[in-house]
Amino acid sequence: MAQERILIVDDECEIADLVEVYLKNEGYAVCKFYNGTDALRCIEEAPPDLAVLDVMLPDVDGFTLCRKIREKYFFPVIMLTAKVEDLDKINGLTIGADDYITKPFNPLEVVARVKTQLRRYKRYNGGTVQVPSAADEHDIRGLLICRGTHKCSLYGQEVQLTPLEFSILWYLCDHRGRVVSSEELFEAVWGEKYLDNNNTVMAHIARLREKLHEPARNPKFIKTVWGVGYTIE
Repeated sequence: MAQERILIVDDECEIADLVEVYLKNEGYAVCKFYNGTDALRCIEEAPPDLAVLDVMLPDVDGFTLCRKIREKYFFPVIMLTAKVEDLDKINGLTIGADDYITKPFNPLEVVARVKTQLRRYKRYNGGTVQVPSAADEHDIRGLLICRGTHKCSLYGQEVQLTPLEFSILWYLCDHRGRVVSSEELFEAVWGEKYLDNNNTVMAHIARLREKLHEPARNPKFIKTVWGVGYTIE
């Protein structure tokens, strides 16, 4: 079985080397770079299974690098940063990052997050494609989402979703007609305990609405029930 490849991009050599050691100890193959330009060249030649990106890089910042990745690729991306402001976290998540870790961190936490993201990614992208049954797809007023093929389309046009975005949309569609709280959605999709100040769900919902061309004030599909959660009617 081929090793899963993890890309590390961090200009702090000590941090990059430390994360590399811990990931290699878990059996992962690691590609390590100290700037975004070399990392992007590597991705073009051989896309990894997951990327760990520092926000502050000497050439291009991690947000820009993540945005470039999302133009063509959908493997999980975890951001590393010394910034702690919620706005920075939301910025990273809305451009397509799947997770966010603030420095300083325990390397074991990075390993755990990598494993979680890879499990989720393989759940929705791995295996043999099967002919979907009725239980494997939802068709809601022109929005078609199929779990068996991990594809989503809107009025016949394919919508490119990351694994997390697909998971969120599928959960809402699968619970159509019911209001799903941010806590329930986070714990169902991320598989972790929800914290009251967690803006992750809001950021991903905003990104999903953007991809579905939803008007902010009157969305057709993902509706906000203020103080309660989200619903697809």
